Amino acid sequence: MLTTTAPAAAKPVIHDAPPVTARRLLTGYFAGLGALMAIWGARMPAVQAAAALSAGRLSLVLLAAAAGMVAGLYAGGRIAHRHGAAALLTAPAVALAAALAALGACRTLPALIAAALVFGLAHGLLDVGANVAAVRCQDAYGRSIMSSLHAGFSLGALLGAAAAATTAHTGHARVFLIAGLGAATLALLTAPAVRNVTALATNQPDSSGGSAPELAAPGRGRAGLCLLGALAAACLLGEGAAADWSAVHLHELHTTAAVSASAYAVYSAAMATGRLAGDRLTTRYGAPALVRAGALLATAGLGTGLLVGTAWSALVGWAALGLGLSTTVPALITAAGRHGPRAVAAVTATGYVGLLAGPAAIGALASLTGSLPLALVLPVLLAAAVAAASRHALESPR
Repeated sequence: MLTTTAPAAAKPVIHDAPPVTARRLLTGYFAGLGALMAIWGARMPAVQAAAALSAGRLSLVLLAAAAGMVAGLYAGGRIAHRHGAAALLTAPAVALAAALAALGACRTLPALIAAALVFGLAHGLLDVGANVAAVRCQDAYGRSIMSSLHAGFSLGALLGAAAAATTAHTGHARVFLIAGLGAATLALLTAPAVRNVTALATNQPDSSGGSAPELAAPGRGRAGLCLLGALAAACLLGEGAAADWSAVHLHELHTTAAVSASAYAVYSAAMATGRLAGDRLTTRYGAPALVRAGALLATAGLGTGLLVGTAWSALVGWAALGLGLSTTVPALITAAGRHGPRAVAAVTATGYVGLLAGPAAIGALASLTGSLPLALVLPVLLAAAVAAASRHALESPR
């Protein structure tokens, strides 16, 4: 347990929650968020079939979820500033679970859009709350633990996708209801612990020491931050494509429902593996070389999978995308940190543009071209762009 003693005028004392307890609970929240998002994404073909949606209409549902998440991210920042992370954990988690259950019961496009809007809003609020608490927990530890917390999201996504695959022959409405009830129950049961954990956010001093951070340095610094944000958006577009379109892609290759649902599980397993090993690999090879190699792997893997067009090549392609992109966003955030906390926030927010708008853009491209595999060339091209620009973006200026 980490304990701190100091005079009243010095740094506050953290006494309400041991950091190890906070870390376990927050890992659970990240894993639960990953699991719910994976179940939603893996059973997307069933949602599409139940409402008889074309790819273009399904993209409207995804766009509604994206719009809700943007609103949740902006509102969450204000709520966390005024009330702390406590208000952004239990209640949004319950709302997210309820929205998932509602999505399973929807059979019309307007109903799906409304439920997806709430689902995205709750997701955005919970994302802010978990990350605000995670930053404070990391401060209390005195060393980096953020990568392992986000690996919890990937592992949760893997478990959620695996659960969706094993229940592929069960109606998606029942699966969504069971998952929603389970997640809501866990959130309510852990509510007392959340109040203790969020003491980290109220008692832990600002790691910036109250000084005004530099958002963008002049000249090359400002351009560098723009490049980091663009690369983050490119990478997160690939993540969004895997979450929302990998199962649909396998379904269009005439695979079984179980194989279709397993596509995101394969992607998530590769992503989790890369994140768990990422710190050691970065230390050994350096971030620029690791990101460049990973982006090339993502480009070649998914590109080959789309070109060959078989179920097995597609699964290998999605795995290559997950492994290749696993360490990219952490490296980009680390590079942004050289310019201060506000720069990290700016790069992260830009990255969400790709995560939120990307799946809808792929749906629109699929509708225009009449081919989902052709539309999925977009994340392949963007991964190639990341490989080309990673050295310039990540190497420290001399």
